[in-house]
Amino acid sequence: MANLVFLEDVEKNPNTVVTVGTFDGVHAGHRAIMDTVADKAEKRGARSAIVTFDPHPRDIINPGEAGIKLLTTLQERAEILDELGIDTMVVIPFDRDFSLLSSEEFVRDIIYEKIGVSEFVIGYDHQFGRNREGTIETIEQIGGELDFDTYVVSKREVGTKTVSSTAIRDAISEEGNMEQATRFLQRPYRLNGMVVHGDKRGKKIGFPTANIRPEHNKKIIPKSGVYAVKVRINGDWYKGMMNIGVRPTFDGEQQTLEVHLFNFNKDIYGKEVQVRFYKRIRDEKKFEGQDELVSQLQNDEREAEEILAAH
Repeated sequence: MANLVFLEDVEKNPNTVVTVGTFDGVHAGHRAIMDTVADKAEKRGARSAIVTFDPHPRDIINPGEAGIKLLTTLQERAEILDELGIDTMVVIPFDRDFSLLSSEEFVRDIIYEKIGVSEFVIGYDHQFGRNREGTIETIEQIGGELDFDTYVVSKREVGTKTVSSTAIRDAISEEGNMEQATRFLQRPYRLNGMVVHGDKRGKKIGFPTANIRPEHNKKIIPKSGVYAVKVRINGDWYKGMMNIGVRPTFDGEQQTLEVHLFNFNKDIYGKEVQVRFYKRIRDEKKFEGQDELVSQLQNDEREAEEILAAH
């Protein structure tokens, strides 16, 4: 994955093509910027770097809100950026003091002095710094003084699609619409977690499941229901179906994430896994008995196999 480094540990490199943003999800609307950074760095023989923040700035600037759910954890973001050809992801711990930096202080003291920059890539409508006072003109002015270039990714390059992290969050958590999320993200939604012990009820009815505990408590969990998924374990991919919900047939109350892998019988307790979601098959529902549940699970497995065969 892209080298994930926190600001205090970053090695300054004056020959760096850089851009700045939260980039949660690294969605289709972000891709033109990422592609530009990678392309320009390659042509310059420079380091490509994405500067991002943790926690999400909205959690600090608007602390009275319930808090924002994440499309990507830092580890997931670094993995996606690596897939897009980015060398380094610099993480700035976002706190109240940092939020008070002016845009000029941020560019001069953080980007130029601590990270290094030969070219600053910025989206056509991006604003940054205290009260979002920083603009393209701010960067162009400071770049002229400190001798680095500025490149503005135009609206034409970004395209006319209205893609936002909010729209993707709603598609996943409110609708369970994973095809829409995939279109907006330009890849299936992914969730990293660890396999933990459950009550082993699935094994007793011929559908053993692995309980997944997400790696981050702010990670968005898809709407309750059954999904066709693929799961990465130790670098290998397996097809399966995941149930998200409270298991009403067994009078459950606490939400669980349980995945049944097809033709799989290995012990994976304690393993780190990644789940990728392809399509929501149905709602979670309560069955009258075990036979009815098993019959439905058999139907779910056939449908999931058909869906995954296309991916």
